[in-house]
Amino acid sequence: MRVQPVAAHTFRIRLRPDAAFAEPALVRYGILRSEWPAVEFTTGGDEETAFVRAAEAELHVRRSDGWLTLCDASGRPVVESAGAPRSDTESGFGAEFALQEDERLYGLGDVTRERIQKRGDRSQIWVVNVKSYVPIPYVMSTRGWALFVNSTWRHTFDLGCRVPDRLCFWGKRGELDFYLILGDSAPQLLDRYTDIVGKPALLPLWAYGLTFVCNQQANAREMLDDCLNFRREGIPCDVIGLEPGWMEKHYDFSVEKKWHPERFFIPSWSPKGPHTFLSAAGRLGFKMSLWLCCDYDLSYEEERQLQAKSAVQAEAESRAPDADDFEQDEHFAHGRTLMDRMTRPEEPWFEHLKKFVGQGVSAFKMDGALMVNEHPDRKWGNGMDDEEMHNLYPVLLNKQMSRGFAEHTGRRPMVYSSGGYAGIQQFSATWAGDTGGGPKPLVSMLNHGLSGHVNTSCDMDVFTPAGIHFGFLQPWSQLCSWAYWRHPWFLGKDLLPIFKWYARLRYRLIPYIYSMAHVAARTGMPIMRAMPLVYPDHPGVDELLQQYLFGDAFLVAAFTNRVSLPAGKWIDFWTGEGHEGPKEMECQVPADRGGPLFIRAGSIIPNWPEMQYVGEQPVDTLSLHVYPHGESEFTLYEDDGVSFGYREGQVAQTRITCRASRDQVELEIAPRVGAYEGMPDERCFDVWLYTESAPASAWINGSAAEWCYDEDARAVRLRVAEDPDRRRPALVRCVW
Repeated sequence: MRVQPVAAHTFRIRLRPDAAFAEPALVRYGILRSEWPAVEFTTGGDEETAFVRAAEAELHVRRSDGWLTLCDASGRPVVESAGAPRSDTESGFGAEFALQEDERLYGLGDVTRERIQKRGDRSQIWVVNVKSYVPIPYVMSTRGWALFVNSTWRHTFDLGCRVPDRLCFWGKRGELDFYLILGDSAPQLLDRYTDIVGKPALLPLWAYGLTFVCNQQANAREMLDDCLNFRREGIPCDVIGLEPGWMEKHYDFSVEKKWHPERFFIPSWSPKGPHTFLSAAGRLGFKMSLWLCCDYDLSYEEERQLQAKSAVQAEAESRAPDADDFEQDEHFAHGRTLMDRMTRPEEPWFEHLKKFVGQGVSAFKMDGALMVNEHPDRKWGNGMDDEEMHNLYPVLLNKQMSRGFAEHTGRRPMVYSSGGYAGIQQFSATWAGDTGGGPKPLVSMLNHGLSGHVNTSCDMDVFTPAGIHFGFLQPWSQLCSWAYWRHPWFLGKDLLPIFKWYARLRYRLIPYIYSMAHVAARTGMPIMRAMPLVYPDHPGVDELLQQYLFGDAFLVAAFTNRVSLPAGKWIDFWTGEGHEGPKEMECQVPADRGGPLFIRAGSIIPNWPEMQYVGEQPVDTLSLHVYPHGESEFTLYEDDGVSFGYREGQVAQTRITCRASRDQVELEIAPRVGAYEGMPDERCFDVWLYTESAPASAWINGSAAEWCYDEDARAVRLRVAEDPDRRRPALVRCVW
């Protein structure tokens, strides 16, 4: 047994019959973090038990059989084994842990759309078309611990199904390799887990708008007509997508794919530039997305990258004997056999897509075919068979797509996939595949958020107000026509205005959504949050499958008018009426809206001016919608929206705080901290303070302010300018 404290609160445990520990696929191919800062720890024990003690946790191991006990810093046991762990070349691996009576469990990704609390569940960790697109072998407990199994082999979790007080996992092949994580809360556990498997990607800013995918039979002219209709109808949209009919050969899996010569004609004398249909769409403010499917052997490129990395390391370190820990896969080095007719072993998959990117393609939709299909008779180029490669394949595909685009363009990718596995969040967005846009995809997305994956969506159901309501209040929004006619202008006189209203609401909320995406990229805290993640002690919280938190401010209910409000004050977005939780209530939703929507009292919500697409106009003035209640704050994150500069700190942060008492409200807007290319030189705020009555007076930085009270909105309105030197905060004070 090898125990490695990778952080002050996290241990990696490995077991095999001998000491020849080779890194498994997720580490070998750079999905999991392999380099960690030095961790201070001590070891000790007696004849019966050994221990490893770090600053926040300690792990006790019984020498006779590997029985484990994870303790907190005080030595209090948090979780312990319920049987000896095993790892054997003949029978595979397995471990089990004791569960306490009141313990609840969350995670496992997209293995079920029936529940979010997984105690009592038994699930196979295996990518399956429609049924389980993105299984994730991660579980976290309400008792402050989490478990991640570092394996791509087919394996199973039993979370108290067969034996009520046992958590078990096992696989018939592979070695035992897992992480035990200690944390005070579910958000902290997610933060620490995503330190291992990678933080969620920050998508390009425009990706948080609306993506529309044309009917599969559309040609270039019909696609451009769709673009024009969005603009003529005044419906904001950023991405126009094409289904497989864009290719000369329908459903072309090869690296020889071309535009359809009649439907998407591009003259040979002008393959790119202002004359193409892509440029025409671009002038209307649209980014182009292409549908793809893949059955390419991606393992050749992964092994080639490892070889290249090893060669660079060896040269840099003068081939010191202990300088290079790369171990050549023996199957890759000897006797490789090409098992398909399309793979070119020396050509990376993304290479053939560069010409389309050069013509103006900005996004790719990765269909489930054939990455979610089983290949039981296939031997992959790296020597793996399908039992080990199947779960790994969707992650490698999205890794190579995302990194290929980034390396080729220097821009953030927008790749969205139906299939995935652990680590998918750091490369791509996902949508819920062929499961529609109703309550079941909602549960799937909640489970993703409870498993470290953030940028999730589904095919919007535009034929009901409830489907539109849910479709626009997601981390990113997609409307896919495919073989149908889901174009907003075909929805009729009742649904079209609803669609327009929600689309415009989403675009006003982009600075809020994007700030939540920044938080997710830093901490793993999802934008779309299952109720137990924020209110674990709320009565019946595990059964609330049709409501969720949308960032810090909003509570959304979908496909129901019944809402369970947690403790605190909540404001009905439609009526402005306040409600004190905890409270169960039936909501009266306006006929032209699709579901209940509440705002947490104290929220500060930045809004953009109305625009048809991201970047249509500079945003030097933001609206701030403030719902005063006690003390609250919000941090606005802004960057250039396209580059990776945010990773080097090229981000502007604006901290906004509000303090409300019985007779006054104080709002403080701090100067922007940080900068990025293209940042507006000046910033003004159109402030809306939602209060029950007009104040007696209002002040800005100690001087009497011009203000008005909007009786319909029940809000005080003021205009506030940022200090041009960005040294002093702007202070608004209203007195009653």
